[in-house]
Amino acid sequence: MATIPTDRSPDSTLAFLRAGYQFVRHRCDRYGTDIFQTRLLLEPTICLRGRAAVELFYDTDRFVREGAMPARGQRTLTGRGGVQGLDGDAHHDRKAMFMSFMTPTAVRRLGQLFADEWQARLPVWELAGTVTLHTEVASMLTRAVCAWAGVPLGDGELDRRTADLRAMIDSAAALGPRHWRGRLGRLRGEHWAGGLVERVRGGALSPPDSTALRVIAEHRDGAGHRLPRRVAAVELLNVLRPTVAVARFVVFAALALHDHPAWRQRVRHDEEAAGQFVQEVRRYYPFFPVTAARVRRDFDWQGYHFPQGRRVLLDLYGTDHHPEVWPEPERFRPERFAGWPGDPFTLIPQGGGGHLTGHRCAGEWITIELMKRAVALLTEVIRYDVPPQDLAVDLSRMPALPGSGFVVTAVRRVG
Repeated sequence: MATIPTDRSPDSTLAFLRAGYQFVRHRCDRYGTDIFQTRLLLEPTICLRGRAAVELFYDTDRFVREGAMPARGQRTLTGRGGVQGLDGDAHHDRKAMFMSFMTPTAVRRLGQLFADEWQARLPVWELAGTVTLHTEVASMLTRAVCAWAGVPLGDGELDRRTADLRAMIDSAAALGPRHWRGRLGRLRGEHWAGGLVERVRGGALSPPDSTALRVIAEHRDGAGHRLPRRVAAVELLNVLRPTVAVARFVVFAALALHDHPAWRQRVRHDEEAAGQFVQEVRRYYPFFPVTAARVRRDFDWQGYHFPQGRRVLLDLYGTDHHPEVWPEPERFRPERFAGWPGDPFTLIPQGGGGHLTGHRCAGEWITIELMKRAVALLTEVIRYDVPPQDLAVDLSRMPALPGSGFVVTAVRRVG
């Protein structure tokens, strides 16, 4: 039996926070392997990357999600009791709940709501002179996804809800003030979402049929029980929060258009080219660094032993940049997706495996739709200037974003 290469540090948590998206990748390169073992939060942890690792990681006979996410991440990013931490029949039931309101028609409707919000905001942008794209898009996405999900927003409520959702997203791997802002945002968000669920159940609020709020509030598990209020709140936030997180991908799409201006003309009114461009943005730019699971029972793989209960991290960013998976991975080349077969174990910015029953992000199709809408708006509807600013993407910061949030000036409608 082969020995898994081991990082020599007694604990690598601080090194992980310093290296960010590059932590797993650099050590795999150092050891000449796609697997190594380290200690994170004082716990032995196996780290993996590459296509074979993705296929292994999403084998539910070998891995479970329960107890895999560190408590810090649950208190900020995901909440406790949500679909991400379930296994077996409980996961299948909860995943089916999400997929029931993410039909192709519903996804297109959310895309249209987002486009409408963008168009409605343009007069303000034209007068403002200077616009920070990430801030604006996050706010538009909050309003759009709340309308889509059947969630009412009172007067003056948009900024508060957007700030809380952004704080949850920004705090997953943070220390200090960012972490505490995320925890506060999580507490306020769950209180608010739980209140909405109770109002639906009590008849005081009647969102449209098939919207996320109604489906989650009325969902019953295999035993016929409604979700506890707190869990229902977590799942409603699991619709709103990831949608607002797409603002980061929209900013990266704008950055890619700026850095590769030839693609601005190529994607205009060309759905196929726009699709290739969006997929390359998702592959090339950093979104979430890793995802976690635990070994269900002892097994051996490629000569290595995986003991029951061991935490395993799959390197999402490193797999999306693996030279054996993606030729010239550090070049931005959307044309690589021409004729791409859609392999669920290679492009994994939001997780891998199957959508219907596996742990791949249920909102991936929403992400792609919203990004396509944004690319069309950026190239067909408006023109703008990009002034000198900090557009560097710091891979040690998780989640990453250009330092400036992507500032544009002199926004004007085309025509």
